[in-house]
Amino acid sequence: MSSSSPPLITSLVLLSFFLLQFSTQVLCSQTTTLFSPIKKDANKLQANAGAGCNGKPGPGCSNDTCAYFPENPVTGKGGMGLILSDKFALPTAKNPAQFGPVSQIGIALFNSAGPYNFSPKIDASKLLTYTPLISGPRGSDTEIFYWLKSPDYYIGLTSFRVNGKVVLLNQTLLAIDENGLGGTKLSTSKPYTVLQSSIFKALTDAFVKESDALNLTRVKPVAPFSMCYAADKIPRTRVGPAVPTIDLVLGNKKVLWRIHGSNSMVRIKKDNLDAWCLGFVDSGDAPKTSIVIGGHQLEDNLVQFDLERERLGFSSSLLLRGTTCANFDSKPN
Repeated sequence: MSSSSPPLITSLVLLSFFLLQFSTQVLCSQTTTLFSPIKKDANKLQANAGAGCNGKPGPGCSNDTCAYFPENPVTGKGGMGLILSDKFALPTAKNPAQFGPVSQIGIALFNSAGPYNFSPKIDASKLLTYTPLISGPRGSDTEIFYWLKSPDYYIGLTSFRVNGKVVLLNQTLLAIDENGLGGTKLSTSKPYTVLQSSIFKALTDAFVKESDALNLTRVKPVAPFSMCYAADKIPRTRVGPAVPTIDLVLGNKKVLWRIHGSNSMVRIKKDNLDAWCLGFVDSGDAPKTSIVIGGHQLEDNLVQFDLERERLGFSSSLLLRGTTCANFDSKPN
């Protein structure tokens, strides 16, 4: 990081109930505070975050402050908190590669449109294809306060293709209804992509048909997967096992997020079994979200959340370019 680069002052929205309860008690006795409450007339916040701003003023420093009802989408637990705005400083650099060495195969860059440099001399920002980010109208993934606006971002998946052949799906399940049900979102809390049952069956049937044409040998499946193949019968390529490709068709037929074997298949080695299993899981007949793209499908893909332009950028597998997320170039140009 360049020592001459000024810090970037960034606003941070916090909840006093969960994060700042102790700090609130301390700072309220002082003349000034490090943060300020977000008032009930913050209509934009109410529209975007689902804050309940019609109640009486809150206690402590949070006079006349918006209340919010957050829920952890992993545990399903939630509660009420008061929304406070704070500021913190982030180090900046002219090139994102200047932030230091990468020790894990995951990268998070804030407020940067690129370049994203990977060895050998690849700017992955030039590989990105974009599709709109869609904000769900209701909190379909919140059990307790389901009537509030969803905190998640969705993408407009319209169909799958397997080896270039369209998979027919129930379009009603792909849309988000007025209750926030349906649609497609990304989630790193899910290890594998989960699909509503009819979507799962349509995709796996198409995959089996194409894999049979390649003479792949099916073996007994291993939970939670329903389709596995003998690993020693599948050739390896730079993008993983040579299996049928799966395309996510987004918005229109020209925007495709291609999933190769490295992201569609999961290697299982146990006892005397060595298999590649299709890394998609059945989530039942009536899940809240019809398709949740999981972490395995995102590995070694560069994904950019451009909230200002309300779009998602994706690269497809970096393995196609002979690099991985672990090869992020931390050296300044």
